[in-house]
Amino acid sequence: REALIQLSAEGLIELRPRRGAVVAAIGPARLIEMFEVMSELEAMCGRLAARRMTDKERAELVRAHQACEQARSDSDPEAYYLCNERFHFALYEGSHNGFLNEQAQSLNRRLRPYRRLQLRVRNRMNTSFAEHDAIVRAVLAGDAEAAANTLRAHVVVQGERFGDLLASLAELAPAAS
Repeated sequence: REALIQLSAEGLIELRPRRGAVVAAIGPARLIEMFEVMSELEAMCGRLAARRMTDKERAELVRAHQACEQARSDSDPEAYYLCNERFHFALYEGSHNGFLNEQAQSLNRRLRPYRRLQLRVRNRMNTSFAEHDAIVRAVLAGDAEAAANTLRAHVVVQGERFGDLLASLAELAPAAS
C-alpha cells in the first residue's frame, strides 16, 4: 500500500477508490509541458552549479561524464541512461540549493521512462554526449549563463526530437500489450 501511495505521489500511477491503481497516462501536450519545466529547473541547476560547485563536485561531474563516454563507446543505451542520471544528479547537488535539488529529482523521476526512451532514438547518445561536453566545459569555466543555456537546450523536447520520442512511444505500445 505504501509503495502505491509513493508511486501515486510521483504521478506514475492513479489510485482509484474501490477500483485499484492504474498507470497514469501522460498525453503529448502534458509531456511537452513537463519537459519545458524540467529544462528550466536544470538550467537553474546548471547556472548555480557553475558558480557554486566545489572542486570535489566538479571532479564527480567529470567522472560521470567519462562514464557516459564509456557507455556511448560501448553503444549501451541502458548503461548510458544510468550514467546520464548520475551526471544530471551531480549538477542538481552542485547547485547547493536543497529545494531546487528536490524538485529537479522529483520531476526527473516522473520523466524517467521518457528520458530513457529518447536514448533509443537514432544517434541520440552521441548528441547527448556532445551536449554534456558543452555543459561540463561551461561549468568548469564557471560560465553560469552558458551552463544554463546548454542545459536548457539539452533537456527541452521540441520539434523533431519530440516527434522522434512519439515514434518511440508508438513502437513500444504493441510490446506493452
